[in-house]
Amino acid sequence: MTESVGLMEPLLPSEGSGELSDLSVDLISKAHSFAGMLNPIVSKSVGDLVRSMNCYYSNLIEGHDTHPRDIDRAIADDYSTEPKKRALQKEAVAHIAVQKMIDKGEAPVPYPLSSEYGLWIHKEFCERLPEELLWIKNPDTGKNIKLIPGKHRDGAVQVGRHIPPLSENIGAFLNRFDEGYDENKLSKIQRIIAIAASHHRYVWIHPFYDGNGRVVRLMSYAALKKAGIGSELWSAPRGLARQKDKYKSLLQAADEPRRGDLDGRGTLSQKALVDFCAFFLNSCINQVEYMSDLLDFKTLSERMRIHVEEMIAMKELPKGSYALLREALLIGEFERGKVEEITGLKERAAREVLYALVKKGLLVSDTPRGSVRLGFPLDVVERWFPLLYPVT
Repeated sequence: MTESVGLMEPLLPSEGSGELSDLSVDLISKAHSFAGMLNPIVSKSVGDLVRSMNCYYSNLIEGHDTHPRDIDRAIADDYSTEPKKRALQKEAVAHIAVQKMIDKGEAPVPYPLSSEYGLWIHKEFCERLPEELLWIKNPDTGKNIKLIPGKHRDGAVQVGRHIPPLSENIGAFLNRFDEGYDENKLSKIQRIIAIAASHHRYVWIHPFYDGNGRVVRLMSYAALKKAGIGSELWSAPRGLARQKDKYKSLLQAADEPRRGDLDGRGTLSQKALVDFCAFFLNSCINQVEYMSDLLDFKTLSERMRIHVEEMIAMKELPKGSYALLREALLIGEFERGKVEEITGLKERAAREVLYALVKKGLLVSDTPRGSVRLGFPLDVVERWFPLLYPVT
């Protein structure tokens, strides 16, 4: 049975949606102010931490609560012997690997808001999943279905009250998706609003049996980066996950049909789409503000100083430790031969300070004698980056 692609309209709210334009301008302004706050080398280290956080929150939205410490261990190839925990660790590593490919510009498809980009993400993500996570059960038939990486579903599904397009019509709906969100047809402000609007419309199509949420959040992440406002230093999924119930309820509300003549001209409710877009953009703005405050040099260095002084008092670190950490925060990295100059200590004592910091993972290096830079082991994350993760 052929379904009209008009069932998905409107793809974008009408031009009269001034609230979304204002939010887009605010997001652009704050994201640009945030950019360049940190030394590029420090930004890379923080980016590795935030990438792991992004994975944690995106999977949490799906009900997969993998503890940050378990994610950290999995990155170091230290997997649990408990099958379920091990599978979720592998899922986390898969998510991080795909985001890293996005960050490195390795996606073969240039534009994130496209059906091809979604296929690429699904393929790369699912190919890294363990076998047990590739099998899902159809709640209507009870039949087990195996996910095929990078392949659209070939059967009908129902998501809550929403019945997505039939499998034979997915191609037509995705073609309309590609056409409606074509960046060449949109103004700069419209491109930002499109990131929010497409987030709902993609899961409305529900092109895969499973993984649609993870795929679209990575698509949104990549689109924000391409628009010049996203970065490895802040995470939209953190904002969405911290209001998970509202996120899901607004997604569901945007599935509803038009509510009368004053609710746009499409089949679906324009007001509900505007409400979701406003929520999405506000979540992004809040996360940029949160990370801007968190990474402010003065406040971050003060949190580090207080923590290090406590560790020195407990004899967990030697005196002079903060001087080296502050230097790494300020300039990104420094050569090992400069530790005496930085700490003001004699050679042996300065080397002992460096050794202690490297041993605890507070300073890291690519080679045993190479320059050192900041490390962010989970033991210090809560002190240096308060509320980055939920308190557990």
